[in-house]
Amino acid sequence: MTYRPEVPEDSGSDLMAAAVTVFEADRSGIERLFDAPWSIERRRRIGLLLEAWRQWLAELDPQRLQASEAVDATLLANLVAGQETQLKQQATRFDEMLAVFPSVGPLIEMLDARRRLEHEEPRATASRLFSIARDMNQTQRRLDEGCSEHNAPAPNPAVAVRLASLLTDVKKACAEWHEFRAGYDPMFTWWTSGPQAELLKALDSLSDTLRKRCAHADQADAIIGDPVGREALIADLEAALIPYSPEELIAIGQREMDWCMAEMLKASGDLGCGDDRHAALERVKEDHVPPGYQVNLIRDLAREAVKFIEDRDLMTIPPLARDGWRMEMMSAERQKVNPFFLGGESIIVSYPTDAMDHECKLMSMRGNNRHFARATVQHELIPGHFMQHFCQQRFRPYRRAFHTPFWIEGWTLYWELRLWELGFPRTPEERIGMLFWRMHRCARIVFSLRFHMGEMSPQECVDMLVNDVGHERATAEGEVRRSFGGDYPPLYQCAYMIGGLQMLALHREMVVGGRMTERAFHDAIMRENCMPVAVLRAVLRGDRVEPGEPPVWRFAD
Repeated sequence: MTYRPEVPEDSGSDLMAAAVTVFEADRSGIERLFDAPWSIERRRRIGLLLEAWRQWLAELDPQRLQASEAVDATLLANLVAGQETQLKQQATRFDEMLAVFPSVGPLIEMLDARRRLEHEEPRATASRLFSIARDMNQTQRRLDEGCSEHNAPAPNPAVAVRLASLLTDVKKACAEWHEFRAGYDPMFTWWTSGPQAELLKALDSLSDTLRKRCAHADQADAIIGDPVGREALIADLEAALIPYSPEELIAIGQREMDWCMAEMLKASGDLGCGDDRHAALERVKEDHVPPGYQVNLIRDLAREAVKFIEDRDLMTIPPLARDGWRMEMMSAERQKVNPFFLGGESIIVSYPTDAMDHECKLMSMRGNNRHFARATVQHELIPGHFMQHFCQQRFRPYRRAFHTPFWIEGWTLYWELRLWELGFPRTPEERIGMLFWRMHRCARIVFSLRFHMGEMSPQECVDMLVNDVGHERATAEGEVRRSFGGDYPPLYQCAYMIGGLQMLALHREMVVGGRMTERAFHDAIMRENCMPVAVLRAVLRGDRVEPGEPPVWRFAD
Protein backbone atom coordinates (compact mmCIF):
# COMPACT_ATOMS: atom_id res chain seq x y z
CA MET A 1 0.00 0.00 0.00
CA THR A 2 1.20 3.51 -0.82
CA TYR A 3 -0.07 6.91 0.30
CA ARG A 4 -0.28 10.18 -1.53
CA PRO A 5 -1.22 13.36 0.36
CA GLU A 6 -4.54 14.57 -1.02
CA VAL A 7 -4.28 18.30 -0.37
CA PRO A 8 -7.02 20.24 -2.22
CA GLU A 9 -5.50 21.97 -5.25
CA ASP A 10 -7.70 25.03 -4.73
CA SER A 11 -6.43 25.64 -1.18
CA GLY A 12 -4.88 28.92 -2.30
CA SER A 13 -3.53 30.97 0.58
CA ASP A 14 -4.77 28.28 2.97
CA LEU A 15 -2.50 25.60 1.46
CA MET A 16 -0.65 24.66 4.65
CA ALA A 17 -3.72 24.89 6.89
CA ALA A 18 -5.40 22.44 4.52
CA ALA A 19 -2.29 20.24 4.45
CA VAL A 20 -2.10 20.01 8.26
CA THR A 21 -5.83 19.23 8.44
CA VAL A 22 -5.48 16.44 5.86
CA PHE A 23 -2.38 15.05 7.58
CA GLU A 24 -4.17 14.85 10.93
CA ALA A 25 -7.24 13.24 9.33
CA ASP A 26 -5.04 10.66 7.57
CA ARG A 27 -3.14 9.76 10.71
CA SER A 28 -6.25 9.67 12.91
CA GLY A 29 -8.00 7.45 10.38
CA ILE A 30 -5.22 4.88 10.54
CA GLU A 31 -5.11 4.99 14.34
CA ARG A 32 -8.87 4.49 14.61
CA LEU A 33 -8.91 1.64 12.11
CA PHE A 34 -6.02 -0.40 13.49
CA ASP A 35 -6.91 -0.09 17.14
CA ALA A 36 -5.26 -3.24 18.49
CA PRO A 37 -2.82 -2.63 21.36
CA TRP A 38 0.65 -2.00 19.87
CA SER A 39 -0.80 -2.73 16.41
CA ILE A 40 1.89 -3.83 13.97
CA GLU A 41 -0.18 -2.81 10.95
CA ARG A 42 -0.86 0.62 12.44
CA ARG A 43 2.84 1.24 12.89
CA ARG A 44 3.58 0.07 9.35
CA ARG A 45 0.90 2.22 7.72
CA ILE A 46 1.73 5.32 9.72
CA GLY A 47 5.34 4.84 8.65
CA LEU A 48 4.24 4.86 4.99
CA LEU A 49 2.08 7.92 5.66
CA LEU A 50 4.95 9.85 7.24
CA GLU A 51 7.25 8.93 4.38
CA ALA A 52 4.71 10.24 1.85
CA TRP A 53 4.25 13.51 3.71
CA ARG A 54 7.99 13.99 4.11
CA GLN A 55 8.30 13.68 0.32
CA TRP A 56 5.39 16.09 -0.24
CA LEU A 57 7.01 18.69 1.99
CA ALA A 58 10.37 18.25 0.27
CA GLU A 59 8.76 19.08 -3.08
CA LEU A 60 7.13 22.32 -1.83
CA ASP A 61 8.40 25.50 -3.43
CA PRO A 62 9.31 27.81 -0.51
CA GLN A 63 8.85 30.84 -2.74
CA ARG A 64 5.14 30.06 -3.06
CA LEU A 65 4.59 30.19 0.67
CA GLN A 66 3.54 33.22 2.63
CA ALA A 67 5.22 33.83 5.98
CA SER A 68 2.55 32.02 8.02
CA GLU A 69 2.52 29.12 5.56
CA ALA A 70 6.30 28.80 5.84
CA VAL A 71 5.83 28.54 9.60
CA ASP A 72 3.24 25.78 9.15
CA ALA A 73 5.45 23.95 6.67
CA THR A 74 8.31 24.02 9.16
CA LEU A 75 6.05 22.83 11.97
CA LEU A 76 4.63 20.01 9.87
CA ALA A 77 8.07 18.87 8.73
CA ASN A 78 9.26 18.88 12.34
CA LEU A 79 6.16 16.93 13.43
CA VAL A 80 6.68 14.30 10.72
CA ALA A 81 10.34 13.88 11.65
CA GLY A 82 9.49 13.59 15.34
CA GLN A 83 6.82 10.97 14.72
CA GLU A 84 9.18 8.93 12.56
CA THR A 85 11.59 8.88 15.49
CA GLN A 86 8.77 7.82 17.83
CA LEU A 87 7.86 4.95 15.50
CA LYS A 88 11.43 3.66 15.71
CA GLN A 89 11.34 3.93 19.49
CA GLN A 90 8.03 2.05 19.60
CA ALA A 91 9.44 -0.70 17.39
CA THR A 92 12.43 -1.11 19.71
CA ARG A 93 10.21 -1.30 22.79
CA PHE A 94 7.92 -3.80 21.05
CA ASP A 95 10.91 -5.98 20.15
CA GLU A 96 11.89 -6.00 23.84
CA MET A 97 8.50 -7.52 24.66
CA LEU A 98 8.74 -10.03 21.80
CA ALA A 99 12.02 -11.27 23.27
CA VAL A 100 10.10 -12.28 26.41
CA PHE A 101 7.02 -13.67 24.66
CA PRO A 102 7.36 -14.01 20.85
CA SER A 103 3.79 -15.25 20.34
CA VAL A 104 2.35 -11.85 21.24
CA GLY A 105 3.31 -10.80 17.69
CA PRO A 106 1.05 -13.35 15.90
CA LEU A 107 -1.71 -12.56 18.39
CA ILE A 108 -1.64 -8.85 17.48
CA GLU A 109 -1.38 -9.71 13.77
CA MET A 110 -4.58 -11.74 14.16
CA LEU A 111 -6.34 -8.64 15.57
CA ASP A 112 -4.96 -6.54 12.72
CA ALA A 113 -6.21 -9.08 10.14
CA ARG A 114 -9.75 -8.59 11.37
CA ARG A 115 -9.47 -4.84 10.66
CA ARG A 116 -8.22 -5.67 7.16
CA LEU A 117 -11.42 -7.73 6.81
CA GLU A 118 -9.46 -10.88 6.06
CA HIS A 119 -11.37 -14.14 6.44
CA GLU A 120 -9.58 -16.91 8.29
CA GLU A 121 -10.79 -20.50 8.18
CA PRO A 122 -12.27 -21.42 11.62
CA ARG A 123 -10.22 -24.57 12.14
CA ALA A 124 -6.96 -22.74 11.37
CA THR A 125 -8.00 -19.95 13.74
CA ALA A 126 -8.65 -22.45 16.52
CA SER A 127 -5.21 -24.00 15.97
CA ARG A 128 -3.59 -20.58 16.19
CA LEU A 129 -5.41 -19.75 19.42
CA PHE A 130 -4.45 -23.11 20.92
CA SER A 131 -0.81 -22.70 19.91
CA ILE A 132 -0.54 -19.20 21.36
CA ALA A 133 -2.18 -20.29 24.64
CA ARG A 134 0.25 -23.22 24.86
CA ASP A 135 3.24 -20.90 24.28
CA MET A 136 1.87 -18.57 26.92
CA ASN A 137 1.62 -21.37 29.49
CA GLN A 138 5.17 -22.49 28.70
CA THR A 139 6.45 -18.95 29.13
CA GLN A 140 4.66 -18.68 32.46
CA ARG A 141 6.18 -21.96 33.70
CA ARG A 142 9.63 -20.72 32.71
CA LEU A 143 9.11 -17.49 34.61
CA ASP A 144 7.64 -19.33 37.62
CA GLU A 145 10.71 -21.55 37.74
CA GLY A 146 13.01 -18.56 37.65
CA CYS A 147 14.37 -19.42 34.20
CA SER A 148 16.75 -21.95 35.79
CA GLU A 149 16.07 -24.75 33.34
CA HIS A 150 16.54 -22.53 30.31
CA ASN A 151 19.58 -20.59 31.50
CA ALA A 152 17.82 -17.39 30.44
CA PRO A 153 17.71 -14.22 32.54
CA ALA A 154 14.42 -12.92 33.87
CA PRO A 155 13.01 -10.00 31.87
CA ASN A 156 13.77 -6.46 32.92
CA PRO A 157 11.06 -5.39 35.42
CA ALA A 158 10.07 -2.39 33.27
CA VAL A 159 9.70 -4.63 30.20
CA ALA A 160 7.78 -7.16 32.27
CA VAL A 161 5.25 -4.57 33.41
CA ARG A 162 4.99 -3.14 29.88
CA LEU A 163 4.29 -6.64 28.51
CA ALA A 164 1.82 -7.35 31.34
CA SER A 165 -0.10 -4.19 30.47
CA LEU A 166 -0.07 -5.16 26.80
CA LEU A 167 -1.47 -8.62 27.60
CA THR A 168 -4.22 -7.08 29.73
CA ASP A 169 -5.20 -4.80 26.84
CA VAL A 170 -4.92 -7.68 24.35
CA LYS A 171 -7.32 -9.77 26.45
CA LYS A 172 -10.02 -7.10 26.05
CA ALA A 173 -9.30 -6.83 22.33
CA CYS A 174 -9.41 -10.63 21.87
CA ALA A 175 -12.77 -10.84 23.63
CA GLU A 176 -14.17 -8.21 21.26
CA TRP A 177 -12.50 -9.93 18.28
CA HIS A 178 -14.12 -13.27 19.12
CA GLU A 179 -17.53 -11.73 19.74
CA PHE A 180 -17.45 -10.27 16.22
CA ARG A 181 -17.88 -13.72 14.61
CA ALA A 182 -19.11 -15.95 17.43
CA GLY A 183 -22.80 -16.70 17.00
CA TYR A 184 -22.88 -15.25 13.47
CA ASP A 185 -20.59 -17.96 12.09
CA PRO A 186 -21.62 -21.36 13.58
CA MET A 187 -18.42 -23.14 12.48
CA PHE A 188 -16.26 -20.35 13.93
CA THR A 189 -18.06 -20.67 17.26
CA TRP A 190 -17.80 -24.49 17.23
CA TRP A 191 -14.05 -24.50 16.56
CA THR A 192 -12.84 -21.50 18.56
CA SER A 193 -14.89 -21.33 21.78
CA GLY A 194 -12.66 -23.73 23.71
CA PRO A 195 -9.28 -22.38 22.53
CA GLN A 196 -10.54 -18.81 23.03
CA ALA A 197 -11.41 -19.53 26.66
CA GLU A 198 -7.98 -21.10 27.20
CA LEU A 199 -6.31 -18.10 25.59
CA LEU A 200 -8.09 -15.57 27.83
CA LYS A 201 -7.21 -17.62 30.91
CA ALA A 202 -3.56 -17.84 29.84
CA LEU A 203 -3.43 -14.08 29.17
CA ASP A 204 -4.61 -13.41 32.72
CA SER A 205 -2.13 -15.85 34.26
CA LEU A 206 0.92 -14.66 32.32
CA SER A 207 0.11 -11.01 32.96
CA ASP A 208 -0.19 -11.73 36.67
CA THR A 209 3.10 -13.64 36.72
CA LEU A 210 4.94 -10.87 34.89
CA ARG A 211 3.75 -8.29 37.41
CA LYS A 212 4.37 -10.33 40.55
CA ARG A 213 7.41 -12.49 39.86
CA CYS A 214 9.33 -10.36 37.37
CA ALA A 215 8.50 -6.85 38.55
CA HIS A 216 7.50 -7.58 42.15
CA ALA A 217 4.49 -5.32 41.58
CA ASP A 218 2.32 -7.42 43.86
CA GLN A 219 0.86 -4.46 45.70
CA ALA A 220 -2.00 -2.44 44.25
CA ASP A 221 -0.20 0.86 44.87
CA ALA A 222 3.25 -0.19 43.62
CA ILE A 223 5.00 2.33 41.37
CA ILE A 224 6.74 0.73 38.40
CA GLY A 225 8.28 3.01 35.78
CA ASP A 226 9.52 2.32 32.27
CA PRO A 227 12.63 4.48 31.58
CA VAL A 228 13.33 5.24 27.91
CA GLY A 229 17.07 5.97 28.14
CA ARG A 230 19.23 9.01 27.43
CA GLU A 231 19.28 8.50 23.66
CA ALA A 232 15.47 8.64 23.43
CA LEU A 233 15.40 11.76 25.61
CA ILE A 234 17.83 13.51 23.28
CA ALA A 235 15.73 12.56 20.24
CA ASP A 236 12.59 13.93 21.94
CA LEU A 237 14.40 17.15 22.87
CA GLU A 238 15.46 17.63 19.25
CA ALA A 239 11.84 17.18 18.12
CA ALA A 240 10.75 19.81 20.68
CA LEU A 241 13.50 22.17 19.41
CA ILE A 242 15.12 22.25 22.85
CA PRO A 243 18.89 22.58 22.11
CA TYR A 244 20.04 21.31 25.50
CA SER A 245 21.23 17.94 26.79
CA PRO A 246 19.40 16.22 29.65
CA GLU A 247 22.32 17.08 31.92
CA GLU A 248 22.10 20.78 31.02
CA LEU A 249 18.38 20.79 31.79
CA ILE A 250 19.01 19.10 35.13
CA ALA A 251 21.50 21.87 35.93
CA ILE A 252 18.86 24.49 35.04
CA GLY A 253 16.37 22.73 37.31
CA GLN A 254 18.85 22.68 40.17
CA ARG A 255 19.67 26.37 39.66
CA GLU A 256 16.00 27.27 39.84
CA MET A 257 15.57 25.05 42.90
CA ASP A 258 18.37 26.94 44.68
CA TRP A 259 16.58 30.26 43.98
CA CYS A 260 13.33 28.84 45.33
CA MET A 261 15.04 27.56 48.46
CA ALA A 262 16.45 31.02 49.23
CA GLU A 263 13.01 32.60 48.76
CA MET A 264 11.39 29.89 50.87
CA LEU A 265 13.73 30.67 53.75
CA LYS A 266 12.84 34.37 53.48
CA ALA A 267 9.12 33.55 53.61
CA SER A 268 9.70 31.16 56.51
CA GLY A 269 11.42 33.94 58.43
CA ASP A 270 8.61 36.38 57.67
CA LEU A 271 6.15 33.81 59.02
CA GLY A 272 8.07 33.63 62.30
CA CYS A 273 9.56 30.18 61.69
CA GLY A 274 13.16 31.30 61.18
CA ASP A 275 15.08 28.95 58.88
CA ASP A 276 12.73 26.05 59.59
CA ARG A 277 10.97 25.90 56.21
CA HIS A 278 9.36 22.58 57.11
CA ALA A 279 7.65 24.20 60.08
CA ALA A 280 6.48 27.03 57.82
CA LEU A 281 5.10 24.51 55.33
CA GLU A 282 3.30 22.66 58.12
CA ARG A 283 1.59 25.87 59.19
CA VAL A 284 0.50 26.57 55.60
CA LYS A 285 -0.79 23.02 55.08
CA GLU A 286 -3.01 23.21 58.14
CA ASP A 287 -4.84 26.25 56.70
CA HIS A 288 -7.49 24.40 54.71
CA VAL A 289 -11.24 24.77 54.41
CA PRO A 290 -13.56 22.30 56.20
CA PRO A 291 -15.22 19.47 54.25
CA GLY A 292 -17.88 20.73 51.85
CA TYR A 293 -16.31 24.14 51.20
CA GLN A 294 -13.49 23.40 48.73
CA VAL A 295 -15.78 24.11 45.77
CA ASN A 296 -16.49 27.60 47.12
CA LEU A 297 -12.79 28.24 47.65
CA ILE A 298 -11.87 27.23 44.09
CA ARG A 299 -14.69 29.38 42.67
CA ASP A 300 -13.54 32.44 44.60
CA LEU A 301 -9.87 31.93 43.74
CA ALA A 302 -10.69 31.60 40.05
CA ARG A 303 -12.60 34.88 40.07
CA GLU A 304 -9.79 36.57 41.99
CA ALA A 305 -7.26 35.53 39.32
CA VAL A 306 -9.46 36.90 36.51
CA LYS A 307 -9.83 40.22 38.33
CA PHE A 308 -6.07 40.44 38.84
CA ILE A 309 -5.47 39.93 35.10
CA GLU A 310 -8.16 42.37 33.99
CA ASP A 311 -7.23 45.09 36.48
CA ARG A 312 -3.72 45.15 35.01
CA ASP A 313 -4.83 44.77 31.37
CA LEU A 314 -2.58 41.74 30.94
CA MET A 315 -4.65 39.95 28.31
CA THR A 316 -8.05 39.84 26.63
CA ILE A 317 -10.59 37.64 28.43
CA PRO A 318 -13.82 37.37 26.38
CA PRO A 319 -17.09 37.20 28.37
CA LEU A 320 -17.72 33.63 27.19
CA ALA A 321 -14.36 32.59 28.64
CA ARG A 322 -14.68 34.44 31.94
CA ASP A 323 -17.43 32.18 33.31
CA GLY A 324 -17.37 29.40 30.72
CA TRP A 325 -15.58 26.70 32.70
CA ARG A 326 -17.11 23.82 34.63
CA MET A 327 -16.19 22.22 37.94
CA GLU A 328 -16.14 18.51 38.80
CA MET A 329 -14.99 16.54 41.84
CA MET A 330 -12.28 13.87 41.64
CA SER A 331 -12.94 10.34 42.90
CA ALA A 332 -10.92 8.82 45.73
CA GLU A 333 -9.41 6.25 43.33
CA ARG A 334 -8.36 8.89 40.82
CA GLN A 335 -6.73 10.94 43.57
CA LYS A 336 -4.15 8.14 43.93
CA VAL A 337 -2.77 9.32 40.59
CA ASN A 338 -3.91 12.96 40.65
CA PRO A 339 -3.73 14.12 44.27
CA PHE A 340 -4.27 17.76 43.26
CA PHE A 341 -6.86 19.32 40.98
CA LEU A 342 -6.63 19.24 37.20
CA GLY A 343 -7.75 21.77 34.61
CA GLY A 344 -8.69 22.32 31.00
CA GLU A 345 -12.24 22.66 29.79
CA SER A 346 -13.21 21.80 33.38
CA ILE A 347 -11.45 22.09 36.71
CA ILE A 348 -11.47 18.76 38.54
CA VAL A 349 -11.13 19.31 42.27
CA SER A 350 -9.30 16.98 44.66
CA TYR A 351 -10.50 16.88 48.26
CA PRO A 352 -11.24 14.06 50.73
CA THR A 353 -14.22 11.82 50.12
CA ASP A 354 -16.00 9.63 52.64
CA ALA A 355 -14.48 6.57 50.91
CA MET A 356 -10.97 7.50 52.12
CA ASP A 357 -9.46 6.30 55.36
CA HIS A 358 -8.70 8.85 58.07
CA GLU A 359 -5.02 9.30 57.23
CA CYS A 360 -5.69 9.82 53.51
CA LYS A 361 -8.38 12.37 54.31
CA LEU A 362 -5.97 14.42 56.38
CA MET A 363 -3.22 14.28 53.75
CA SER A 364 -5.64 15.30 51.01
CA MET A 365 -6.88 18.27 53.04
CA ARG A 366 -3.32 19.34 53.84
CA GLY A 367 -2.15 18.91 50.26
CA ASN A 368 -5.07 20.96 48.93
CA ASN A 369 -4.88 23.81 51.43
CA ARG A 370 -5.90 27.41 50.68
CA HIS A 371 -2.46 28.64 49.71
CA PHE A 372 -1.42 25.71 47.50
CA ALA A 373 -4.78 26.06 45.73
CA ARG A 374 -4.44 29.82 45.24
CA ALA A 375 -1.06 29.27 43.61
CA THR A 376 -2.46 27.01 40.87
CA VAL A 377 -6.14 27.75 40.23
CA GLN A 378 -5.03 30.34 37.65
CA HIS A 379 -2.72 27.66 36.18
CA GLU A 380 -5.70 25.40 35.52
CA LEU A 381 -8.30 27.99 34.48
CA ILE A 382 -7.65 31.62 33.46
CA PRO A 383 -5.15 32.63 32.18
CA GLY A 384 -3.96 29.01 32.07
CA HIS A 385 -5.32 25.78 30.62
CA PHE A 386 -8.94 26.83 30.23
CA MET A 387 -7.87 29.95 28.33
CA GLN A 388 -5.70 27.78 26.09
CA HIS A 389 -8.61 25.43 25.44
CA PHE A 390 -10.92 28.35 24.67
CA CYS A 391 -8.50 29.98 22.22
CA GLN A 392 -7.31 26.78 20.53
CA GLN A 393 -10.85 26.14 19.34
CA ARG A 394 -11.09 29.62 17.81
CA PHE A 395 -7.68 30.65 16.44
CA ARG A 396 -5.78 28.53 13.89
CA PRO A 397 -7.37 25.35 15.32
CA TYR A 398 -5.44 23.13 12.88
CA ARG A 399 -2.28 23.98 14.84
CA ARG A 400 -3.47 21.80 17.69
CA ALA A 401 -1.70 19.09 15.69
CA PHE A 402 1.58 20.63 16.83
CA HIS A 403 0.85 19.86 20.48
CA THR A 404 3.92 20.13 22.70
CA PRO A 405 3.98 20.22 26.50
CA PHE A 406 6.58 22.99 26.33
CA TRP A 407 3.77 25.23 24.99
CA ILE A 408 0.82 23.64 26.83
CA GLU A 409 2.41 23.46 30.28
CA GLY A 410 4.99 26.15 29.59
CA TRP A 411 2.29 28.80 29.15
CA THR A 412 0.60 27.93 32.43
CA LEU A 413 3.88 27.73 34.35
CA TYR A 414 4.96 31.04 32.80
CA TRP A 415 1.95 32.65 34.45
CA GLU A 416 3.04 31.36 37.84
CA LEU A 417 6.45 32.97 37.28
CA ARG A 418 4.99 36.19 35.91
CA LEU A 419 2.36 36.54 38.64
CA TRP A 420 5.12 36.21 41.24
CA GLU A 421 6.90 39.14 39.58
CA LEU A 422 3.67 41.16 39.60
CA GLY A 423 3.13 40.70 43.34
CA PHE A 424 0.28 38.19 43.20
CA PRO A 425 1.34 36.57 46.50
CA ARG A 426 0.55 39.12 49.24
CA THR A 427 1.46 37.27 52.44
CA PRO A 428 4.22 34.87 53.55
CA GLU A 429 1.67 32.02 53.40
CA GLU A 430 0.78 32.85 49.79
CA ARG A 431 4.46 33.11 48.85
CA ILE A 432 5.10 29.71 50.39
CA GLY A 433 2.15 28.31 48.44
CA MET A 434 3.59 29.56 45.15
CA LEU A 435 7.14 28.51 46.05
CA PHE A 436 5.99 24.99 46.94
CA TRP A 437 4.71 24.49 43.40
CA ARG A 438 7.70 26.20 41.83
CA MET A 439 10.05 23.87 43.72
CA HIS A 440 7.86 20.96 42.66
CA ARG A 441 8.36 21.87 38.99
CA CYS A 442 12.12 22.23 39.50
CA ALA A 443 12.22 18.80 41.12
CA ARG A 444 10.25 17.38 38.19
CA ILE A 445 13.05 18.33 35.80
CA VAL A 446 15.63 16.59 37.95
CA PHE A 447 13.81 13.42 38.93
CA SER A 448 12.02 12.76 35.62
CA LEU A 449 15.17 13.07 33.48
CA ARG A 450 17.30 11.11 35.92
CA PHE A 451 14.64 8.41 36.14
CA HIS A 452 14.51 8.02 32.37
CA MET A 453 18.32 7.85 32.22
CA GLY A 454 18.26 5.09 34.84
CA GLU A 455 19.82 7.25 37.56
CA MET A 456 16.85 7.34 40.01
CA SER A 457 14.26 4.80 41.07
CA PRO A 458 10.56 5.69 41.53
CA GLN A 459 11.03 5.45 45.31
CA GLU A 460 13.95 7.88 45.19
CA CYS A 461 11.74 10.26 43.19
CA VAL A 462 9.08 10.04 45.92
CA ASP A 463 11.68 10.71 48.61
CA MET A 464 12.93 13.77 46.71
CA LEU A 465 9.44 15.25 46.59
CA VAL A 466 8.92 14.59 50.31
CA ASN A 467 12.32 15.73 51.58
CA ASP A 468 13.28 18.52 49.15
CA VAL A 469 9.88 19.95 48.21
CA GLY A 470 7.75 19.17 51.26
CA HIS A 471 5.05 16.90 49.82
CA GLU A 472 2.88 14.64 51.88
CA ARG A 473 4.06 11.09 51.13
CA ALA A 474 0.69 10.15 49.63
CA THR A 475 0.68 13.13 47.28
CA ALA A 476 4.32 12.48 46.35
CA GLU A 477 3.49 8.89 45.45
CA GLY A 478 0.54 10.10 43.40
CA GLU A 479 2.72 12.56 41.51
CA VAL A 480 5.39 9.95 40.72
CA ARG A 481 2.77 7.37 39.75
CA ARG A 482 1.23 9.95 37.43
CA SER A 483 4.63 10.86 35.96
CA PHE A 484 5.67 7.31 35.10
CA GLY A 485 2.34 5.53 34.64
CA GLY A 486 2.52 5.66 30.85
CA ASP A 487 -0.07 8.40 30.23
CA TYR A 488 2.56 11.11 29.70
CA PRO A 489 5.57 11.21 27.34
CA PRO A 490 9.04 11.22 28.96
CA LEU A 491 9.61 14.99 28.66
CA TYR A 492 6.19 16.04 29.93
CA GLN A 493 7.15 16.67 33.56
CA CYS A 494 10.33 18.48 32.56
CA ALA A 495 8.35 20.70 30.15
CA TYR A 496 6.49 22.66 32.84
CA MET A 497 9.44 24.66 34.15
CA ILE A 498 11.55 24.56 30.99
CA GLY A 499 8.61 25.75 28.87
CA GLY A 500 7.81 28.39 31.48
CA LEU A 501 11.39 29.67 31.38
CA GLN A 502 11.20 29.80 27.58
CA MET A 503 8.04 31.89 27.76
CA LEU A 504 9.55 34.16 30.42
CA ALA A 505 12.68 34.71 28.31
CA LEU A 506 10.42 35.53 25.36
CA HIS A 507 8.47 38.02 27.52
CA ARG A 508 11.70 39.77 28.46
CA GLU A 509 12.72 40.03 24.84
CA MET A 510 9.38 41.21 23.47
CA VAL A 511 7.73 43.14 26.34
CA VAL A 512 10.58 44.28 28.56
CA GLY A 513 12.50 44.98 25.37
CA GLY A 514 9.72 47.34 24.26
CA ARG A 515 8.49 45.48 21.16
CA MET A 516 5.02 44.62 22.48
CA THR A 517 2.66 45.49 25.33
CA GLU A 518 1.73 42.88 27.93
CA ARG A 519 -1.73 42.46 26.47
CA ALA A 520 -0.56 42.26 22.86
CA PHE A 521 2.11 39.71 23.80
CA HIS A 522 -0.25 37.38 25.64
CA ASP A 523 -3.05 37.72 23.08
CA ALA A 524 -0.62 36.97 20.25
CA ILE A 525 0.55 33.73 21.88
CA MET A 526 -3.04 32.54 22.22
CA ARG A 527 -3.91 33.48 18.65
CA GLU A 528 -0.92 31.67 17.15
CA ASN A 529 -1.95 28.44 18.88
CA CYS A 530 0.32 25.54 19.76
CA MET A 531 3.92 25.16 18.55
CA PRO A 532 7.48 24.80 19.90
CA VAL A 533 8.37 28.01 21.70
CA ALA A 534 11.44 28.55 19.50
CA VAL A 535 9.13 28.82 16.47
CA LEU A 536 6.72 31.06 18.41
CA ARG A 537 9.63 33.40 19.11
CA ALA A 538 10.43 33.65 15.41
CA VAL A 539 6.77 34.40 14.65
CA LEU A 540 6.51 37.18 17.24
CA ARG A 541 9.83 38.68 16.12
CA GLY A 542 8.71 38.62 12.50
CA ASP A 543 11.59 36.37 11.46
CA ARG A 544 11.23 34.38 8.26
CA VAL A 545 11.05 30.66 9.06
CA GLU A 546 12.39 28.53 6.24
CA PRO A 547 10.83 25.07 5.77
CA GLY A 548 13.23 22.39 6.87
CA GLU A 549 15.28 24.85 8.94
CA PRO A 550 13.58 25.18 12.34
CA PRO A 551 15.00 27.93 14.55
CA VAL A 552 17.47 27.18 17.31
CA TRP A 553 17.21 29.17 20.54
CA ARG A 554 19.40 28.80 23.62
CA PHE A 555 16.90 30.60 25.83
CA ALA A 556 18.66 29.99 29.15
CA ASP A 557 22.18 31.12 28.21
